[in-house]
Amino acid sequence: MFYRSLIGIVLVLTVGTVTGSLRQVTTRSPHIHFIRNLSHFAGQNLWFFAITVIPLAQVFALEFTSPLWVTLLAPLVLQERLTRTRAMAAVLGFIGILIVAHPDPSNLSPGVIAAALAAVGFAGSALFTKLLTRTETITCILFWLTIMQAVFGLICAGYDGDIALPSATTAPWLLLIGCAGLIAHFCLTKALSVAPAVVVIPFDFARLPVIAIIGMAVYNEPLDMAVFLGAGLIFAANYSNILAESRKRVVT
Repeated sequence: MFYRSLIGIVLVLTVGTVTGSLRQVTTRSPHIHFIRNLSHFAGQNLWFFAITVIPLAQVFALEFTSPLWVTLLAPLVLQERLTRTRAMAAVLGFIGILIVAHPDPSNLSPGVIAAALAAVGFAGSALFTKLLTRTETITCILFWLTIMQAVFGLICAGYDGDIALPSATTAPWLLLIGCAGLIAHFCLTKALSVAPAVVVIPFDFARLPVIAIIGMAVYNEPLDMAVFLGAGLIFAANYSNILAESRKRVVT
């Protein structure tokens, strides 16, 4: 996470300088930036841990519950009303979580817990990003994202005075993770700014079958049909909620 953020800083400063958008960086909302980035940093670390201990398809399916947490937490953070449709979507999504996670109270996997909590962290990040977009530009949000998370990463990696340096083997992968992570943040934010969520979100869910195939082909992970069934319910919950919101905007 530390090296990923350092790479992100270089990218943001380079692109911001070339495009002249660095002047858009403000210090208006440091507390919201802090909460947003702390939430995302926690979620991302939990996600990184989860992918090392449970199948990739299971991690991604649980990650897709993030919009449902946004639905439940939006009344607290954004003062948005929790409608009947949103509540039903949350219940349907929770059923999907149970199918994906195969919960056994006596032996609940740490990886499943981490993936589920990562979704909560990503939801918090999304909610406070929404708050920030009311007053700040994408460049400003990405600037503070990389700066703050580099500090968080430095503290967590270096609290014991021992930060591992990249090797010839790991450096290219760290560079790829840093570039891909920042580009993904930019692309999703940009996509939602120019296209309806009802169009964007189904494309995001296409990651699940893709990653399931990669997990099977590269890491010999089994294809669990329960994961796809649960993910289908989670997708249906999110999609029905988005459709209802889209119809509501058309009517108004």
